Amino acid sequence: IKDSKSTSGYVFTLAGAAVSWKSSKQTIIARSTMESEFIALEKYGEEAEWLRHFLEDIPDWPKPVPPISIHCDSQSAIGRAQSNMYNGKSRHIRRRHNTIRQLLSTGVISIDYVKSKDNLADPLTKRLNRELVDKSSRGMGLKPMK
Repeated sequence: IKDSKSTSGYVFTLAGAAVSWKSSKQTIIARSTMESEFIALEKYGEEAEWLRHFLEDIPDWPKPVPPISIHCDSQSAIGRAQSNMYNGKSRHIRRRHNTIRQLLSTGVISIDYVKSKDNLADPLTKRLNRELVDKSSRGMGLKPMK
């Protein structure tokens, strides 16, 4: 490990198939795991907002488009996102908190807890054994590796 930046990753699925995914290093160094998850949550929210607008632009897509569900494996990040108060000292986290709160309050996203072992984005952020990669691949609508 040459730096202290966390890796974020997301997978958005539609009808059981992956339609958008990304894995990248965060641009800033988080001071805690919760902060790292929160930084990632804001990025996921931005992508979800873009995807929701895309679905709204499809003429025959059912309207209104429901909130896009974001699955997060950090209960502390979910709690912070759903809290109306931000009591942290970091300005960059306060800005992200405001963004996430706006996406939640306008119905663009919803945030649900998922256990880490069931998180489809884990192959994008961690080293996994073959069994977990196969399980995650099936969750993304991909065929098992041989």
